[in-house]
Amino acid sequence: MTEDWKRIESVLDEKVRPSLRAHGGEIAVDHLEDGVLYVKLLGQCAGCPSADLTNETLVEAELTRALPGLVRKVAVIQTVSDELWEQAKKLLRDHHL
Repeated sequence: MTEDWKRIESVLDEKVRPSLRAHGGEIAVDHLEDGVLYVKLLGQCAGCPSADLTNETLVEAELTRALPGLVRKVAVIQTVSDELWEQAKKLLRDHHL
């Protein structure tokens, strides 16, 4: 793990993850490219209607404040969580449509 990656994870652990976990969510860093940090919101945060607001007011705000020379923007990669895929498969198996 690079020093930059450790610094990012430290800010996430201290400033971001506690709030996300309080709502059943989590965050994973995908990659950093030209000052843009790409993340995935997981758990209850994945696909949440407030995900963009959460990113702007919490994730991006904390990271750009703590690491201004490293992170200038945070972009959320939209994914479907494994839990949601499993629920969908179960519905299709158990309910004959």
